[in-house]
Amino acid sequence: MTRKLMLLLLFVSLIVAGCQMTPEKKPLSQAGPWQSLFDGESLDGWKASENKDTFSVSDGKIIVAGPRSHLFYVGPVNDANFTNFEFKADVMTTEGSNSGIYFHTEYQERGWPSKGFECQVNTTHSDRKKTGGLYDVQDVIDDAPSVDDQWFHYYIRVEGNHVIVQIDGKTTVAWTQPEDWERSGRRIAQGTFALQGHDPKSVVHYKNIMVRVPPAPMD
Repeated sequence: MTRKLMLLLLFVSLIVAGCQMTPEKKPLSQAGPWQSLFDGESLDGWKASENKDTFSVSDGKIIVAGPRSHLFYVGPVNDANFTNFEFKADVMTTEGSNSGIYFHTEYQERGWPSKGFECQVNTTHSDRKKTGGLYDVQDVIDDAPSVDDQWFHYYIRVEGNHVIVQIDGKTTVAWTQPEDWERSGRRIAQGTFALQGHDPKSVVHYKNIMVRVPPAPMD
């Protein structure tokens, strides 16, 4: 094989590799630095709905344990309003527990959030929709990629109409919202994050909650 042919084949292989690169391997366009949403000591910057005692802080983690409630981020990072973003957190479920991470939502005092999308947190709860699914959109059925009583890494990225979810680096959701998408009024738009307290028997832990967004455009 001639040197020229070898170089040509190498060039073609690099182009093919670039075309096959999955979205989650590409960085968020001009992403800013990672910023913490949780100080590890208090619920400053967060606001709980209805049963506020469902959420507490201990040993650098948010503990979710109690009747239905949702903990909304209302702090200063990006004025608690996110469009394109990368989100990450470490999560630990316990046996039979159910929770979720909402994005593009907004505070409401009672009920399940009517705005935004939920990324499921559920290892062994009876609901067949498990950890890593985009709830009622692109679900992970029965086979959870998480294990109770072990920390796992949760990653969510939204860019334009595309959503990526990864658990411990493995992609569980890669979904693009269709132009004519309309389901219960939920559409990719903008909003804040929320952690779900599902029921009194569900105990879930969260820590290292962080986000990064593209920098604001220059005036």
